[in-house]
Amino acid sequence: MKKTILFSACAALSLSMVACGGNPNKAKNAEAAAETKAEAKAAPVYNVIDKPQVDLATLPVDKEGYYVIFDGKTFNGWRGYGKDHVPSKWTIDNGAIKFNGSGGGEAQDGDGGDLIFTHKFKNFELEVEWKVAKGSNSGIFYLGQEVATPKDGKQRMEPIYISCPEYQVLDNENHPDAKLGVDGNRKSASLYDMIPAVPQNAKPYGEWNKAKIMVYKGTVVHGQNDQNVLEYHLWTPQWTEMLEKSKFSPEKWPLAFELLNNCGGAQREGYIGFQDHGDDVWFRNIRIKVLD
Repeated sequence: MKKTILFSACAALSLSMVACGGNPNKAKNAEAAAETKAEAKAAPVYNVIDKPQVDLATLPVDKEGYYVIFDGKTFNGWRGYGKDHVPSKWTIDNGAIKFNGSGGGEAQDGDGGDLIFTHKFKNFELEVEWKVAKGSNSGIFYLGQEVATPKDGKQRMEPIYISCPEYQVLDNENHPDAKLGVDGNRKSASLYDMIPAVPQNAKPYGEWNKAKIMVYKGTVVHGQNDQNVLEYHLWTPQWTEMLEKSKFSPEKWPLAFELLNNCGGAQREGYIGFQDHGDDVWFRNIRIKVLD
């Protein structure tokens, strides 16, 4: 378990200036040092949990150079987020991974919870087909981390979605989330709560959709049903600005802002995952190509 305490870039810069004597005014130096200490003290404290990863060399590679990370028969390489096993609400149904919903929203109970593939990817192209039942909600996570925070002397797991971007999976016609957010940025294939997918070309519930996510040196592209529907750039001022305007702003959710603003951690890599939102959802034909 690796403990990680982050503080803002401004705090780091102030600390550097004080240490190097860059500011000739001693009073200002003292004030900057005090501000730095205050900011560092207020920074969210959390642990990033590192567990053994799957060796990609053990997985099949298809003729197009993609690793096949789900064989349609077993959960080889998969486990629950923050767990050492696959929760029982995740099953294999006719060659697809299925979450068997309880209708309880983001249930995350003992038999459920999010599902991750246990290898951290950095630059990649992910393809997966998905379908939902009527009124269902889910998501595809990428660059995810397993994050815990201390509480009452114990470690409490935080939700994966506060550490990484989410490709929304949704029945646009029947789930109320489609009408929330701004300009459709909670509809399928959107960067959840930040960028809407345009065009919005999702198929109705019960039909298979094709998702594609490309991450390359900070550039991210979402595709849906063979069309690119959005592009954005991680670790940029624009990324920070989007977070500041979202539900993950530093005022609304300081820990989420800290993690998402630095998503992927120091190595800028993380897990692929599927969301338990309490609804029936299926994923199949899951493959990923590692980009140099």
